[in-house]
Amino acid sequence: MLEGRNIRFRLIEENDAEFIVELRCDEFKNRYLSAVKNDVQTQVNWIKEYKFREEKGEEYYFVIEDKNGCRLGCLRLYDFRNDSFCWGSWIIKGGSPSWTAVESALLVYEYAFYKLGFNKSHFEVHKENTKVVSFHTKFGAKIVSENDTFFFFNYSKEAYEEIRGKYTKYLPKHSTAF
Repeated sequence: MLEGRNIRFRLIEENDAEFIVELRCDEFKNRYLSAVKNDVQTQVNWIKEYKFREEKGEEYYFVIEDKNGCRLGCLRLYDFRNDSFCWGSWIIKGGSPSWTAVESALLVYEYAFYKLGFNKSHFEVHKENTKVVSFHTKFGAKIVSENDTFFFFNYSKEAYEEIRGKYTKYLPKHSTAF
């Protein structure tokens, strides 16, 4: 489990399948993500297969919770390449506290850079998802290429360290989140 100031990440379990399906099938929330079947058993099966990748350290799928255990969203770390990781499938439930997005991004970088030892991140954002594009560029991520649909970003540990101090109020009081 990873803890921030107000939220924590815990690894997804089969009993989270219904929550994930609800998030992923929300027409507003999923319009920039790959489609999933509106079927809890299909999600349970996907989680069972994912757990093998988690066990091998190939991927991590987290539920974002508040400190009372209320589920606020989810996100994944995957596509590990040498010193770079990808993160995505980032969905935050409507009505979640405003700090959930910032704090969850910080926890991703704290964990991936300082615990897993990566030096950079690569990810894509749908061009029409302007809020998320803006979020990442304000964090210091750089668009390195694009196609008709996506912007492709790189984000370095150094860039994170330059901006990290601006967000200390969202980080746990100890130096790292784990």
